[in-house]
Amino acid sequence: MDDDFISLRGPIEREGSRLVLRIPLDDGGWDLHLVCQQISEIDGDDLVVLIPDWLAEKNRVGEGTIIHVDNRGGKFNITKAEVQ
Repeated sequence: MDDDFISLRGPIEREGSRLVLRIPLDDGGWDLHLVCQQISEIDGDDLVVLIPDWLAEKNRVGEGTIIHVDNRGGKFNITKAEVQ
């Protein structure tokens, strides 16, 4: 497997009117930033990824939903995590 492969799960958060995913830079945020620069920003020690409204509606996700992100194929992939 590629050493640069990052796969993480975490909750969507609401910051004002935006839905975001906060990923600590030290836990893979730096590597993920390389594949999602257009929809993300660095805020302190976190990569903050904006979840566009259309994507949230399409995937039926919102504040508190656990999502899975990875950089498979050199792209930023985001999916709703399966409930366990």
